[in-house]
Amino acid sequence: MEKPAQTQYPIHPLLRQRFSTVIFDGDRPVEAEKIGSLLEAARWASSCFNEQPWRFLVATKADAAAYGKMLDCLMETNQTWAKNAYILMISVGKQRFTRNDNPNPYGMYDVGQALTSLTIQAEALGLRVHQMGGFDKDKARDRYKIPAGFEPAAAVAIGYPGDITTAPEALQEREQTPRSRKPFAEIVFTGTWENPYF
Repeated sequence: MEKPAQTQYPIHPLLRQRFSTVIFDGDRPVEAEKIGSLLEAARWASSCFNEQPWRFLVATKADAAAYGKMLDCLMETNQTWAKNAYILMISVGKQRFTRNDNPNPYGMYDVGQALTSLTIQAEALGLRVHQMGGFDKDKARDRYKIPAGFEPAAAVAIGYPGDITTAPEALQEREQTPRSRKPFAEIVFTGTWENPYF
């Protein structure tokens, strides 16, 4: 299914077509080369002082035990659809600069940039990405022995899009919900706060 963004100004087709699907093809594996490309795109994202604070825990359906371990970290409502994604990930951000051990207030921002790069690379490869806040950070920290100084950021489901007609009705309705964004007047200002740029 496609539901391109209805933009006021032209944007790149990969950005326009991206959306967070809840319907994945649970039977189609993602090729190892493509998984490498996704992580390569994330690795080359920009970051403050080139700190590269991102870390990624990855599980695929090729290893059922590892996949189940990560799936169990997701909230139940997310498990219902994410279980069909071939790849599950948890992104993690390093909280302090390596260079001087000072707090890095941009660390999680940079993790987000890395995930954006990964997401656009996924679109270019015919894959879809759904990022989630709905996961148990404490469970992830415990199960994966995430050390102090690192903070779980988001869970991620990645895979080939599935056939909407094979999904449960509730997921079909969710998938077909129109996309929307706040108008420029609410998010882009000039001169003073809430003075619209456009």
